[in-house]
Amino acid sequence: MARLQSATAGMPGVHLISFTVDPAHDTPEVLAVYGRNFRADPARWNFLTGDAAALNNLGRDSFHLNSVDGSLEHSIRFALVDGQGRVRGYYSMTDDRFEQSILRDLRRLQAGQA
Repeated sequence: MARLQSATAGMPGVHLISFTVDPAHDTPEVLAVYGRNFRADPARWNFLTGDAAALNNLGRDSFHLNSVDGSLEHSIRFALVDGQGRVRGYYSMTDDRFEQSILRDLRRLQAGQA
């Protein structure tokens, strides 16, 4: 995510969001420290926490990424979401072309070609 923040620095409207998988521990204050450790720009990258059931619904049912079920398992996938809240693509961090692919699709989306 830190690399994506740097790579998208000149792209208007790009916002990065990280959801906790440990809402019992990850308070807004804990996540703020985490963000500072990764030099997250708070105007562009937010770290979110909340009710475990709501996060589980969001991660599993809305984004189809992972469950927030107490296992503390992080997804290795990223979702590209447009301004209307529609998932436009999924990208795996294990893919050698991960960053290149998501940046290509983001540029296409911004250009209205996606």
